[in-house]
Amino acid sequence: MKRLLIIVSVLFLFSCQSAYYSTMEKFGIEKRDILVDRVEAAKESQEGAQEQFSSALEQFIQLTNYQGGELQKVYENLKEQFENSQYSAELVSDRVDKVETVADDLFDEWNEEIKQYSNNKLRRDSQKKLNNTKRRYNSLLKAMRKAESKMAPVLTAMNDNVLYLKHNLNANAISGLQGEFGNIKQDINQLIKEMKIAIEQSNDFISSMKN
Repeated sequence: MKRLLIIVSVLFLFSCQSAYYSTMEKFGIEKRDILVDRVEAAKESQEGAQEQFSSALEQFIQLTNYQGGELQKVYENLKEQFENSQYSAELVSDRVDKVETVADDLFDEWNEEIKQYSNNKLRRDSQKKLNNTKRRYNSLLKAMRKAESKMAPVLTAMNDNVLYLKHNLNANAISGLQGEFGNIKQDINQLIKEMKIAIEQSNDFISSMKN
């Protein structure tokens, strides 16, 4: 029964995706155009995640420099930063998944259409362009996934600190968290670095697809 439900779900998603592509093609929008749009959307989500995790880092810096005040407010600010970071991470993952979906569909279609050429020169030229596009795309996807993978450990550490502060709203708790700050700072800085690489590759890929 479980396998049947999975098969039905896959078939449903496939039919929806096919209908979506068909509708877009009626408006002159091909899979190539959709891929460019989705890479752009993924890049924007990564830029947003960069800003959000930088903001979270600033909140941790303020936490380690705590000089007194309302601890409940400190906790609420840190919790908000965690939740916003979690949302940003989910958005990045969702948009990278969508990039991968349309890229796979585009390359499958391109491979099939190459077989339809009767002109050998044109077929070879199209195959060369496909190979070059796939090479650039694979490099981009690798960078995106690498940046995405850096988010999970940061979120885990942030969640641990938020929970610890929630259950220990006192100055000693703040002092106890200061020892964790070094690792969090290092992880966030590494995440931001990988995001920057992915964003740069996104710009290069978008530019190459428009030429």
